Amino acid sequence: MCLSIPAKVEQIEGYFARVTVGGATYQANLQMLDDVKVGDYVLLHTGFAIQKLNEEEAKESLEVFEDFKKLNEQLDEEEKDKGERIV
Repeated sequence: MCLSIPAKVEQIEGYFARVTVGGATYQANLQMLDDVKVGDYVLLHTGFAIQKLNEEEAKESLEVFEDFKKLNEQLDEEEKDKGERIV
């Protein structure tokens, strides 16, 4: 399974961009896309920007990632509670 994440372009130098996702900064290779500008959102996969997104699409995707994060934390907590009850 492949996973790409929406990232906001903060700076561009040649074929590379500094992008941010949830406070983390990454380097993205832009060679697969045309006309990427600072402020654009791109899908980032293994260091490559593979598709441009509009801001609405990016924010919707990031909300889904946040929902998964909360669900995972909830499941971890439930698993921890089960382990504490087994004696």
